[in-house]
Amino acid sequence: MADWSAQQYLKFEDERTRPARDLLAQIPISDARRVVDIGCGPGNSTELLLKRWPQASVTGVDTSADMLRQARERLPGHTFIEANIAHWAPRENTDVLFANAVFQWVPGHLKQLQRLLGALPTGGALAVQMPDNIDEPTHVLMREVAHLEPFRKKLSEAARLRDGLPKPGVYYDTLKPLCSRLEIWHTIYNHVIDDATGIVEWVKGTGLRPFVDPLEPPERKQYLAEYTARIAASYLPQADGKVLLRFPRIFIVAVR
Repeated sequence: MADWSAQQYLKFEDERTRPARDLLAQIPISDARRVVDIGCGPGNSTELLLKRWPQASVTGVDTSADMLRQARERLPGHTFIEANIAHWAPRENTDVLFANAVFQWVPGHLKQLQRLLGALPTGGALAVQMPDNIDEPTHVLMREVAHLEPFRKKLSEAARLRDGLPKPGVYYDTLKPLCSRLEIWHTIYNHVIDDATGIVEWVKGTGLRPFVDPLEPPERKQYLAEYTARIAASYLPQADGKVLLRFPRIFIVAVR
């Protein structure tokens, strides 16, 4: 895929940051010395970590040059590094690994979570949040449109992205042998969006990218028109004209 767009992502900064706040509130560490924001994006979640632990060394890690550029502008003087999490390891004595909406993009993420949790010292915490929305209309409709002509051939790989996240019990059995404490929960957000076009703008910054990036501009325009029409038919306006974007997410806090 093309590089992430920090500008597109930040169109819904408050809504995207809300799960990070909720995850952070459940980390039972009052005095962290070394904290890492995995998949830090444009730095909105890193900013929360700096406020929670102002005396800690906080590092942001991401694969996107544009996201890291935005993060460095937002939080000058702090450390941000470009790295693929699959090949990255935390420094010794890291107290918190924080990952907001990133591991759903990582192949074999169960093994990566095991590896990272195992690298923490006793009392260290791995805190993870991931969208669990593969069966929501936003994502079902992405795949439906991808099966249509003239998109079918170019989007055959993206259209096969049907597998959702493992069930909570799978995360429990995978991580509990490495933990002294493990909390797993779901939250369903109902984000108030101006209209159906706003929902399309939301997913343009994340889940829609594998579907539109392979297309040429005229095809992309055609795909988005068809997708937007189907979104408008699925997310009907409320009494005030707004629409509600239902968004389930899974949260995990594992303490060594």
